Amino acid sequence: MREATLAIHAHQRGARNAPVMTPIYLSSTYQWESFEEVPEWTYSREGHPNRAELESVVAALEGGKYGVAFASGVAGIGAALELAKSGDHVLVARDIYGGTYNLAKHVLPNHGVEVGFFDSLCPNSVAEGAQPNTKLLVFETPTNPTLQICDIEGVISQAKLLGITTVFDNTFATPVLQKPLEFGADVVCHSTTKYLGGHSDVVGGVVVTSDPDIHRHLLSTATIVGGVPGPFDAWLVCRGIKSLVPRMRMHCESALQVAQFLAAHPKVKKVNHPGLPDHPGHQLAKRQMRAFGAMLSFEIDGSAHDAMTFGKKCRIFKMAASLGGVESLISYPTKMSHAGLTEKERISRGIPPTLLRVSIGLEDPADLLEDLEQALAAG
Repeated sequence: MREATLAIHAHQRGARNAPVMTPIYLSSTYQWESFEEVPEWTYSREGHPNRAELESVVAALEGGKYGVAFASGVAGIGAALELAKSGDHVLVARDIYGGTYNLAKHVLPNHGVEVGFFDSLCPNSVAEGAQPNTKLLVFETPTNPTLQICDIEGVISQAKLLGITTVFDNTFATPVLQKPLEFGADVVCHSTTKYLGGHSDVVGGVVVTSDPDIHRHLLSTATIVGGVPGPFDAWLVCRGIKSLVPRMRMHCESALQVAQFLAAHPKVKKVNHPGLPDHPGHQLAKRQMRAFGAMLSFEIDGSAHDAMTFGKKCRIFKMAASLGGVESLISYPTKMSHAGLTEKERISRGIPPTLLRVSIGLEDPADLLEDLEQALAAG
């Protein structure tokens, strides 16, 4: 099946006279016919029909064999990071989501795992940062919030030469725009809170792999630690995925228009969006992505106060964390996604106090441009 069809029909159980939409299985436990044979479902922490549908659909979209759902995207990345054991070393991209950075900086060391950082824009830095005990490498592209584009295949090939397992966060692009497993990634993580859910009404995560050993680890972690989604949360994400392909098309078309508008505005210092021809990763994005994505960030040509108060002047854009919903959002990485970094760390990663991150929703793009124009004029 093609992608748009797959998003709707990937999980078909084939029961006679089955409902068109999967019901919500609001049960914490399931009956056994006997104690001689373990049934498919026993206890919802270990699995339930709604979670199984979510896992199979996301795995199918990514082109993977297995999916494991979690209660949040960070829980999923955390489970993937637990592939590293005490005494191992993990390489993390410097330009990465703040939640992943916090896991690497504050949690992994407590488990005896060493952490180093590498420049994902330079594949050769993998070998430079790797240690004899390096077990995992974690990266993303487009990066959050600077929208840098790294060579997925180049980074993964360097990691494979060293026997390092690769973990990739595909939340920004979704499997509609790029499929990291096709480039050789071992593990792909999603915050289903974002584009997969698509309506800012659910929190969750899914991790996909084609490696049976990694799948067993992820499933065991989910069951033992218990950070898994309930039936209603899983059902909401599955409902959102059914419209993922057309939504992403609309998101991306509008985002490019907004990026072009901001790039030409005299009160905007810099725009980060890979669809702009002068973006350093533009040509690479054209090769490894089907479209340029719906996220962008821009620097106000002014002070930090101007950036912090810009959202108050907007009428359509809302000031909020998260992304990937039908509504357009503006966030301030300095106090939101990357608040856990020091100012020096943020500056070194291209996150000045004048930077705003924007998630473009499904509103009419003309309305979005008018809103930004009046907000910039009011500055």
